[in-house]
Amino acid sequence: MKPSAPRFNGPRPNAGQQGVRPNNGGQRPRKDEDGLRINEEITASKVRLVGDNIPEQGIYSYKDAIALADELGLDLVEISAKADPPVCKIIDYQKYVYQQKKKAKEMKSNSAKIVIKEIRFGPNTDEHDFQFKLKHAQEFLQEGSKVKASVFFKGRSILYADHGEKLLLRFAVELEEFGRAEQMPKLEGKRMIMMIAPISKKK
Repeated sequence: MKPSAPRFNGPRPNAGQQGVRPNNGGQRPRKDEDGLRINEEITASKVRLVGDNIPEQGIYSYKDAIALADELGLDLVEISAKADPPVCKIIDYQKYVYQQKKKAKEMKSNSAKIVIKEIRFGPNTDEHDFQFKLKHAQEFLQEGSKVKASVFFKGRSILYADHGEKLLLRFAVELEEFGRAEQMPKLEGKRMIMMIAPISKKK
């Protein structure tokens, strides 16, 4: 005679019942990547439920809280384990994970944005000042920043805009090893501007 299978005394989800989770092959997620306890992973006998999708916020037995999560087709997630009793929310776990990953991706994207450093010249910048600013521009480009080079014309010096253009073009040529000009020098009001982008290093 074959030995009988051990009995399972806990509640079994009914596949035809409203609110039963359709994901993970009928299995509830147990613990997320941040270490939050989920569903059966929660060990407290009582929890404090918060959130907008429950009938009433307050203290529930774990049994009642997990039953409510089942009824709503959602997950019981412990968001503050150190509280007494622990604070839990009934949420869509998969949606929560998606939102967390999206938020992390956006933060990473924002941190990777190019920084723009400005180098300013006068139309009659001397050689020493030119070399000093050239060195700073090289450092900015090497660290991955864009360089916005500009020449400001005061009063009648705008008549010598061609001097500013020659200065910016020379500046770009001197920086060829570190960056490339995104455009020719462009006059905007009393300023002539040229943007230089860093050269991406091949891995």
